[in-house]
Amino acid sequence: MATESTPLVALQDPVDVSLDDIEQSLRQIWLSHGGDGTAPAAVRATTFTLVVYEADDTQQLLAALGYYTGPIDGILGPRMQSAIRAAEKNHNLPLTGRVTPQLRQALQAEYAQGTPRSDRYAVDMRGSGIADAIASQNPCRVIALCPTLGEDTGITAQVAAYCPINKKVRSSLVCCEYITLKGTHHAFQRVEPLLQSLIIRELPRFLWWKGDLFNNFELFQTLAPQFSRVIVDSSEFLDPLRGLRAIAPLLEQNLPLADLNWRRLGAWQELAAEAFDPPERRLAIKEIDQVVIDYEKGNPAQALMYLGWLASRLQWQPRQIRHECGDYDVYHVELVASDQRLIKAELAGIPTGDAGLVLGDLIDLKLTSSNLQADCCTIICSETRGCMRMEAGGSAQMCRTYHVSPLSDLTAELLLSQELQRWGQDFLYSESFAVVSQMLALMP
Repeated sequence: MATESTPLVALQDPVDVSLDDIEQSLRQIWLSHGGDGTAPAAVRATTFTLVVYEADDTQQLLAALGYYTGPIDGILGPRMQSAIRAAEKNHNLPLTGRVTPQLRQALQAEYAQGTPRSDRYAVDMRGSGIADAIASQNPCRVIALCPTLGEDTGITAQVAAYCPINKKVRSSLVCCEYITLKGTHHAFQRVEPLLQSLIIRELPRFLWWKGDLFNNFELFQTLAPQFSRVIVDSSEFLDPLRGLRAIAPLLEQNLPLADLNWRRLGAWQELAAEAFDPPERRLAIKEIDQVVIDYEKGNPAQALMYLGWLASRLQWQPRQIRHECGDYDVYHVELVASDQRLIKAELAGIPTGDAGLVLGDLIDLKLTSSNLQADCCTIICSETRGCMRMEAGGSAQMCRTYHVSPLSDLTAELLLSQELQRWGQDFLYSESFAVVSQMLALMP
């Protein structure tokens, strides 16, 4: 069920301030909106601090080169997709509408050769693309770190305040305060002492690292251990396998890390558990020895995490992986059960003409057994894409089929809004990712 965004009213539009005057400027906002009896008083939120690092500079590159003329907000919307396709066409790249390593390399080369057109775009200073859904559901202090292109001239700051309109409560407005810090990637290497002074003490603190981990991985490693929860989205990793490999040691160090892409698997996990919940099928789950998972070609993170979850629950250990490139990007995985049974899994990246919002989304999956008498054949598929490949060819077994309904609340912004209700380590994710880590170690 989608989370509806509550309208926001601007208490204070973004204003430039010196780094030394950030706290004083925010304090003045609240003093001037304390309420006079005729209107609700504005109260600053004392809930938690959310730090956002907008790591990917592709949108800035597109804007500086004249492909994109919208606000720099970090959101892959229709205008961004059109700009990406225009750049891809100009550089003779496949038209995907997505940020890829090839596109970034081409844009960086074009930027280095020409004169940037920075007058063509404006930065959205309300938190570098923080969706209203986050602020309306989770009033807090938002500190946005917005890397900029060009020469390192230090860090600049702006402050703002926004209040969600709550029709049921008129006595006061609990509002978000925004602190936006701008500077180059190199300048942000020096931002840690400033951040420490701005984070509200004795309250939970969250770090949302948007985009790819490796745009400033040194800063990520420095900041991450200081937060109650660190949030990433593996669907946005430019090199998914490299990004997943970087996550593994972080979890081994008990870093409270959450992956929004893992949350997108919830309905698929629930349907698999539901399929084997009836008493007559509970023993059948031990007969599963064949797994096929189809995902949208381009990012195998969801498929690997789903198999990792299944293997961790059924005590399977990865033994061998073979990668097959081509029209279908296929990983053949062999696993061994605790009773030494061999399990064969196939993760197939399927090329799709109409790519979804999240690269690498699961399309369908099938759980079967080489024992034709076992009642364990189960098909789960996306309601929007159907089960054609899984149902093709027939089967000697009667398969039970389940459909995952399309959900509108799986965007990064709304998943983040839910994630901000939690803190600490997700042990199911950690246990599942331990198997993913083993699979990654077997890959060439």
